[in-house]
Amino acid sequence: MAKVLATLRQHWKKSTFGACLLGWGGHWLYGKHCDNLLRRAACQEAQAFGNQLIPATMPLKKATVFLNPAACKGKAGNLFEKNAAPILHLSGLDVTVVKTDYEGQAKKLLELMENTDLIIIAGGDGTVQEVVTGLLRRADEAAFSKIPIGFIPLGKTCSLSHTLYPESTNQVQHITNATLAILKGETVPLDVLQIKGEKEQPVFAVSGLRWGSYRDAGVKVSKYWYLGPLKTKAAHFFSTFKEWPQKHQAALMYLGPTERPPEEPEEKCRPPLHVRLYRRLRSYWLSPKGLPKEVAPEEWEELKLSTIELCIATQNRQLDLTRTEDFMDICIEAESVSKGQFVHRGSQKMRDPHVCLEGSQHIQASRCILQLPEGTEGFFGIDNEEYEAMPVEVKLLPRKLRFFCDPRMREQLLQAAVQ
Repeated sequence: MAKVLATLRQHWKKSTFGACLLGWGGHWLYGKHCDNLLRRAACQEAQAFGNQLIPATMPLKKATVFLNPAACKGKAGNLFEKNAAPILHLSGLDVTVVKTDYEGQAKKLLELMENTDLIIIAGGDGTVQEVVTGLLRRADEAAFSKIPIGFIPLGKTCSLSHTLYPESTNQVQHITNATLAILKGETVPLDVLQIKGEKEQPVFAVSGLRWGSYRDAGVKVSKYWYLGPLKTKAAHFFSTFKEWPQKHQAALMYLGPTERPPEEPEEKCRPPLHVRLYRRLRSYWLSPKGLPKEVAPEEWEELKLSTIELCIATQNRQLDLTRTEDFMDICIEAESVSKGQFVHRGSQKMRDPHVCLEGSQHIQASRCILQLPEGTEGFFGIDNEEYEAMPVEVKLLPRKLRFFCDPRMREQLLQAAVQ
């Protein structure tokens, strides 16, 4: 023992390095062991769903998974196979996995998709945006938009996961919780933005649209990876070397919020013929007779704006299941900011892209038209995906899609509404 201690003291540098390496290796192995325990517990819970008896005449529920293997720097495929796929197969669902090979493929595949009971998106914000756009571009979108959608967060940016699932620092736990939430069946209605240019087909977003300097600087953050935790501030600092102040000018026309109609209860089966006839006759006899009422013209508000950034966002980030009005948030950031403020606020925008900072103008609208000056260059960020900047009309589609969520999150939303 004395010889061992003498040797360790004599070669203290190698001993210190070996002790650090051994400690790191032990911590890594313990983390892997904990991840395996989480996967096993999730699979056991999923197997309980798969063991439930169903009538012989009832077919298995069909789930179509749209997987983007390129998400999370190419790791999404492996993450899905290890953490989500076993849970889905053990649950008793008839699972079909569709892997996308290139950007925009999901939109085309949605046009050809046959009937399915569930749609599951496995990827990040870009995959969600593609699937939702392809779904709502279908000719029969009125029927297909009623299909519940599950979201398995596998991408670099997953804005919806903050609304649908509890926060978790463990990636394996976050993915397994999201997959189990699909099996539990709790859903929440989410708003969608329809964004239509003059010539292009409409694009649909569940988070929002950004146009301005904060977005442009945020896109370049990854270029400064070698600066570590300073890369965000560096990207915004170097962007101030351009023409300053950075103004984005446009004309905005918008309509105010609309009253939210009561949500109709879902009918699990078609009512009998005599009930349907009674409902039609009742609605006919009770409908007011006489001349049709004149529809009041829409009151458009017009605004000339000069801003450092414009943001149009849904209410999905701060969901309120009991609100009485439907609207989207339009945030017009103040243009009179110093370079130091720009760098500081840029870091805040990276943490929450749709936050409306102090001194900004805030508008609630159900529909808006954004007119850009001729020759305007740059890009929009629509759900963190780049699109060429052009004049667009943005329309709110309230409660258009239903997404699966963790029952704990739904309970929190209902409790907050009661309070």
